[in-house]
Amino acid sequence: MQSGKVIAYASRQLKNHEVNYPTHDLELAAVIFALKIWRHYLYRTKCEIFTDHKSLKYIFTQKELNLRQRRWLELLKDYDVDIQYHPGKANIVADALNRKSASNTLTNQEALIKEIEQLQLETRISDDKRMVAHLCIQPNLHEKIKNVQQEDSEIAKIAQSIMKEDNPEFMIGSDGILRFQNQIYISNSPELKREILSEAHSAGYSIHPGGTKMYHDLRE
Repeated sequence: MQSGKVIAYASRQLKNHEVNYPTHDLELAAVIFALKIWRHYLYRTKCEIFTDHKSLKYIFTQKELNLRQRRWLELLKDYDVDIQYHPGKANIVADALNRKSASNTLTNQEALIKEIEQLQLETRISDDKRMVAHLCIQPNLHEKIKNVQQEDSEIAKIAQSIMKEDNPEFMIGSDGILRFQNQIYISNSPELKREILSEAHSAGYSIHPGGTKMYHDLRE
């Protein structure tokens, strides 16, 4: 997390030899995995690690360590890291993703129902259950792109060349939006570009997938 917002996620499957690790070593392996893949963010900077495994908090002062833990501890000492204990039951988001029973419990919380209503989602409430009955999100970026294109003098010239069949790489779709090689043509409008990036990066319903994947998603 950075500035209070999640900027990256990571996960991987256990290797064959890791299946037999005790819980303490598995939790520590997850920490080491995170430090390695995000080394370029974390090296030479103060960072905090939150774990729901309390004993990891004392890893630096623990006296009896096996060879594997000692090797990992040497790597940990390369970082200015502070390991904090965060109870698993306090991490509602993770519980909702990982535990079916917890996700069922969430739907009965009054606070969650109110939040859903504030988001203007349609809800159905009966005596024994509450559920989200309908969710409809309509993007309006296409309409904004089209409006900006209509005001762009450069695009007007391209449209004329299309009519004369002098520019086969460009086409105007059935929605009235200009495309280049079947991809939406974005006008050189800083405001529009900022809005597209903000929609992909900072929207309330989006999660940053990482720089490379976000670039490829936007390119599509």
